[in-house]
Amino acid sequence: MKRFFATVALVLLPTLGFAAGGHGVELQHMSADLHDKSSLQRGLQTFTNYCMGCHDAGYARFERAATDLGIPVDLFEENLLPSGNKIGDLMSNSMDSADAKGWFGAPPPDLTLVARVRGKDWVYSYLQAFYEDEARPWGVNNTVFPNVGMPNVLEALQGVRHMTCAQAPAHDEHGKPLFDTLTGDVLTEEKCNVVAQKTKGQLTDDEFEQVVYDLTNFLVYMGEPSRLQSESLGLKVLLFIILFGIFAFLLNKEYWKDIH
Repeated sequence: MKRFFATVALVLLPTLGFAAGGHGVELQHMSADLHDKSSLQRGLQTFTNYCMGCHDAGYARFERAATDLGIPVDLFEENLLPSGNKIGDLMSNSMDSADAKGWFGAPPPDLTLVARVRGKDWVYSYLQAFYEDEARPWGVNNTVFPNVGMPNVLEALQGVRHMTCAQAPAHDEHGKPLFDTLTGDVLTEEKCNVVAQKTKGQLTDDEFEQVVYDLTNFLVYMGEPSRLQSESLGLKVLLFIILFGIFAFLLNKEYWKDIH
């Protein structure tokens, strides 16, 4: 029954508008690469260290992830397997749903299918869109998901960002940038509600973007772990069809060569 509702959600949520950026926010694009095992391994490490304290991935198993990503079971158990879990278990945590509802307003959602339901660009943008907001219970908000109910778990890596006023490129009513007719420089104007860095984190901007990319890449893999096998099988099927077609053509030609 649980899997049935997850499938229904996967089909219906995008049609209800939850997969889009929403609130007029332009999403950042990312290209997932499920052949990059190093990226997927780093993403899994970030997921287990920063996400699994609250979120489940209850439709996936630790052992399947270890196998697919080329991680020896003993190393996985030693470094990535949460305490109290076995390698064959589903990727669930021990957080009580009633406690979670009291802390966050609602139990944290299962993330197995989040990249398929929301879209990889949404996840990638959301993870980078937190900013300081003292009016919120956890002291942060999110430009992609306003009034978000979770803390910025990656804040130590990213640093603190806040809303401020800053110079930004000016655009006409059609959204095209405006240029100085004499110098050719892009004209700017002061805009408020711009997110800017307030204090630095442990990582540089490029390093943090790589962490977010790897985590999003892993969540894309989680949403469809058989995708690589499907692509490999599809290629084999196409090669078989081509090879079979050649022999079928030659056989057909041989059968009909004496018939006019």
